[in-house]
This record gives sequence, structure tokens and C-alpha cells, in this order.
Amino acid sequence: MKIERESELVRRAALHAALSDPGRLAIVDALAVGDVAPSRLQAELGMASNLLAHHIGVLQRAGLVRRVRSEGDRRRSYLTLVPGALRGLDPIAELRAPRVVFVCTENAARSQLAAALWAGHSDVPAASAGTHPAPQIHPGAVATAARHHLALHPQTPRLLDDIVAPGDVIITVCDRAHEELPTAIGHTHWSVADPARTADDDAFDQAFQELTDRITRLAPTVHPESA
Repeated sequence: MKIERESELVRRAALHAALSDPGRLAIVDALAVGDVAPSRLQAELGMASNLLAHHIGVLQRAGLVRRVRSEGDRRRSYLTLVPGALRGLDPIAELRAPRVVFVCTENAARSQLAAALWAGHSDVPAASAGTHPAPQIHPGAVATAARHHLALHPQTPRLLDDIVAPGDVIITVCDRAHEELPTAIGHTHWSVADPARTADDDAFDQAFQELTDRITRLAPTVHPESA
């Protein structure tokens, strides 16, 4: 027990050390809402590339941040917070929105699971859509919801242009959808691997757990627009 406690103290001390620099705190705050490409993060923070690389390296070694390769354009990568790494230290990002819209390419799995998960964590309404909707929801998504006792009400996949409304907070949960949307359409990105690529239970469960972690972290900070 003493060894475990000391190990946890060491972990917490390493987190505090990694977050002790204002620049690194700014990076973590930026990633608290969604995943960001390093080049975009550099532009948003107005930070020199060598300094940004240094801070990212420190955060990676502390187990706070990881880099994931885009499933769309393999030349791209995104920075993302490691799920659970900020236990008790989550940054706070306050948002107000009339609705949250989750988007993936086909609106057949990740986005529908995300909308259903969101409904269990927030009073802010949620919807889902796709940039190229499939004919129907993926059976793997339905099976995953059943395994995790999630109240998923499958809907025929819908086109984003037919769903989105002014003021909506758009969250892409698919690299391809994120890279396809014009930059003029402001949105947050979560780089969640496509479980339909293998269509096995483990892939769907992993996507489900990642969406759960992100939604659990974000939902308490999003409030109804009229509140």
C-alpha cells in the first residue's frame, strides 16, 4: 500500500511539473476540448515551432499528450490528451450552446454513439450527422450500445447540411470528416479511430470508451445557451 501511494505521489508530482509552465498549460487547455494538429496549435497559441516542440515533448514524456496519425490524410497528425491522464486535474473549458452536433463521415457509428452518450451526461441537446451518410447505421454500433447498456435509438444517417443550425457546437469524431469540412465551419475535432474498418467488438468497444472519456470530460463544461 505504501509503495502504491508513493507511486501515485510521484505520478501527481510529474503532472504538476509538466503543467508548471504557462505555455504547457495553454497547450493542455487547447486540447481539453478537442484534438488539434501541431501547425494549427502553433498558430492559435502564437508560439515558436521549436518552443512548441519542446513543450509537446515534455507533455508526452509525462504521459499527458499523445500524437495520433490521421486516418484520412496520413501526412497529418493530431495532438490529443491521453484518456484519464489528468485524473483530478482536468482543465476547465466553459462553452454555451443550443445544441451539440457530432459528425463523422457516414453517420453510421461513432457520431450516433457519441450523441447517445451525450444525452446521458448533459441537458444540452445533441444530434448526429455525416458528410457522406451511409444507408443505415452500422450493426456494430447497435451491438456496442447493447453491450454497454446505452440507450441508442438508431436513426437513418443524415447529411450534415440538413442538420446543422446557427449556434450549434460541431464536434467531428472522424479524421476524414474533420479534414473535409471547410475551415470557415468552426468545429472541434476528436480523432477517434474508425471501428468499422475492422468491425470487430474490440474496435467498437475502444471507440465507445474513448468517446465516453471525452464526453465525461467535456459535458460538465457545456451549458444551455439561455442559462
